[in-house]
Amino acid sequence: MHFYNHAIETLDENSLRELQSEKLRALMKEISANEFYREKLRGVDFDAIKSTDDLRAIPFTTKTEMVEEQLSHPPYGRLLTYPLSRYLYFHQTSGTTGNPLKCLDTRESWEWWKKCWGYVYRGAGVTEDDAVFCAFSFGPYLSHWAGISGAWHVGAMSIAGGGMNSEQRLQTILDNRATVLVCTPTYALHLAEVARLRRIDLRSSAIRIGIFAGEPGASLPNVRRAIEEAWGARVFDHAGATEAGAWAYDCEAEDTAMHLNEAEFIFEVIDSETGSAMAEGELGELVITSLGRAAMPALRYRTGDTVRMTRGPCACGRTFARIPGGVLGRADDMMIVRGVNIYPAAIDDLMRGLSSVAEYEVHIRRVAGLDDLLIKIETTDAASFDEAERAVLKEFRNRFNVRVSLERAEGLPRYEFKARRYKRR
Repeated sequence: MHFYNHAIETLDENSLRELQSEKLRALMKEISANEFYREKLRGVDFDAIKSTDDLRAIPFTTKTEMVEEQLSHPPYGRLLTYPLSRYLYFHQTSGTTGNPLKCLDTRESWEWWKKCWGYVYRGAGVTEDDAVFCAFSFGPYLSHWAGISGAWHVGAMSIAGGGMNSEQRLQTILDNRATVLVCTPTYALHLAEVARLRRIDLRSSAIRIGIFAGEPGASLPNVRRAIEEAWGARVFDHAGATEAGAWAYDCEAEDTAMHLNEAEFIFEVIDSETGSAMAEGELGELVITSLGRAAMPALRYRTGDTVRMTRGPCACGRTFARIPGGVLGRADDMMIVRGVNIYPAAIDDLMRGLSSVAEYEVHIRRVAGLDDLLIKIETTDAASFDEAERAVLKEFRNRFNVRVSLERAEGLPRYEFKARRYKRR
C-alpha cells in the first residue's frame, strides 16, 4: 500500500480531531480580516472557534452565496483574505448551473492544493516511476491544472492533453508509454470507443491506473467495470470542488468507499432540508470546511453532494472516514419517477452495465406532477435497437420498478468534461 503521509492517515480518531482543531484555530486567526466572513459571522468570536465542535456556531456557506458576492462586488467579491497582489493563480468553475465562480490562490494555497492531490495520487499507487496523462482541455478549470501540479508534486512525469482531439490523445498515450490516465469516467469510456473504432488495443498499452473525477461514476460498479475491461487498468475515484479543494480519494484496497481527507478538511453530513446533522451511515448532504486555504476560505461549505459517511479502519490501514459508493448524486438532481426516488448516478450505473448501449441521453418530462423519463439510446455496432430496448426496460423494471420511454438516436454527443446527458423539457 502507498501513502502520502502514513502517520497522519492512520491516526486514531482523538488524535485526528486534535490535528483538525489545531488547523482550524490557525485558519480562524488567519482569516479574521476576511471581509466576507467577518460580515457573515457578525456576532461570532473568531477566537472562540477552537475545536471541530465549535464549527456549529458558524452558518453554512453556499456556492450561490459566493457567486452573488462576486456579482455584488466585482470581480472577486470580498472573498479574498489578502491584498490582490499576493494572488498568482486564477481559475473559475464551469458555470454549467449559472454564473461561474472565480477562484484565486496564493503561492501558499496552491502548495496546499498540490498536497491534497498528493493524497489522491499516492492513494492510487502513483510513484516517481509513473507518467501521468491528463486528458483535459484545461482552460480556466482548476482541477486540470491541479492534476498536473499534483503529479509533479509526487515526482511523476505529467503529460498535458490540452489542444488535442481524442485520436491524438490516444496516440500520445501510446507513444509516451503513459501509465496513469486522469480524466472524467465518461471521457475514459469515449476514448475506449474511439480506440475500438481505430482498432487500438488499449489493454496492451502501458496504462495501469485510471484516476477519474468531475462526475459520479468511477465508484459505480458497472462504470468501474466497463473502464477496467476497456483499459485493463485499476480504476480509482476522486472528488473535489474548485471552491473547496480536492477532498476525497480512493486507496489500493479492493473497495468502493472513498476516503475523506480529514487531514486537510472537516466533514459533516446534514439533512438538506433542515440542516441538522445526520447519524453515521445515513444519507445526507456533505458539508466541508477547508483547513488549508486561508486565501479564499470555505467554512461549512454545502457541496450539494449526497453521500453516506462511515467510520472505522479500511483494509489499507487508513482511519479517515469513508463514503461507500462515492458521491451518490446531488441533492438537487434527484428525480421522483412514478413515486420512486432515482439519482442520475444510479441510471448511469444501469446503462453502463448494458453491452448493447453505446451512449444515451435522458429527457425529463413532468407528468401529473412527477418526473417521467424519455431515454434516447445509441446502440453499439453489434446490437439492434430492439435488443437494447428490451434490456433497458428490463433493467429499469428490475432495479427501480418503473417504466421509461425509449427512442432510437444516432450521433449523441460525447463529453470531455462533465457529461450533460440530462435535459429538462
